[in-house]
Amino acid sequence: IHERNYSYETVELEAGKLYPIRVDFHEVLNDADMQLVWALPGRELAPAALDAARQADAVVMFLGLSPRLEGEEMKVPVAGFSGGDRVDIGLPWVQEELLQKVGALGKPVVLVLLNGSALAVNWAHDHVPALVEAWYPGQAGGTAIADVLFGDYNPAGRLPVTFYQSAEDLPPFEDYNMKGRTYRYFQGEPLYPFGFGLSYTKFAYKALICPQQAAGGHSVPVSVEVQNTGKLAGEEVVQLYVRRDGVRSLEGFRRISLKAGEKREVKFTLAPGQLPKAGIAEVAVGGRQPGVRGRFDASTTGVLSTTLNLR
Repeated sequence: IHERNYSYETVELEAGKLYPIRVDFHEVLNDADMQLVWALPGRELAPAALDAARQADAVVMFLGLSPRLEGEEMKVPVAGFSGGDRVDIGLPWVQEELLQKVGALGKPVVLVLLNGSALAVNWAHDHVPALVEAWYPGQAGGTAIADVLFGDYNPAGRLPVTFYQSAEDLPPFEDYNMKGRTYRYFQGEPLYPFGFGLSYTKFAYKALICPQQAAGGHSVPVSVEVQNTGKLAGEEVVQLYVRRDGVRSLEGFRRISLKAGEKREVKFTLAPGQLPKAGIAEVAVGGRQPGVRGRFDASTTGVLSTTLNLR
């Protein structure tokens, strides 16, 4: 049976007997490769996974994508993919179905996402208590993820991309105009916005200092006080955004470590190129993107903002 660039053959193997196997391979694309693998026919893995989940006190599910699914100019015989392009930004349905079946067992579930691009995990957001975005973490990823799940490390990562709720929220990809894309131009409600991330502790912001007026073409100092108001030591990613001409952009960030109760002044300097030459600019500092909440509770991080008049 031939399915795109994959070939399958069903064979009967007698116990204790050796069989010669010949594989002919011709490279027709750069960096093409060949693998000879085997699997037991008719083997259903989902029932075994569900049975293991029923016997567990808590379940950690590793789902997502792989470089063999998301890429360029690839023949992927999987629903939601076309020629290496993603036509659906959700999880592959076989994974989504398994996730929902495990979730229906009523056990505590942690979903760890392994992927190289954003995923619309709307059902998981509404039904799974904890989600960890691990991307493609490498061979030490298991240890790092375990440290986070068992509380040996307090996470502080922030999303470098926007997680949309659906591909329907985006304009056609044949249109190369940036309108309606990325955190700078997207006008809808994201699932998780650019810059979003949580911690096992909480941080409070106060005393934002930024001049109300400044001469155009000059640098502008900005500072804010950040305090760890929780019971655990942790790291916070302080983000500086500037909104000008109706577009908000990340113009600086600092990752700081604070003990429980500790506070620190964080300073930025906005260069002339980061500000309009004249007019009003909105300057915002916080642990997340201002003005966008998404479908989550962002109470763990605050945002302070002010206006700057450049003359």
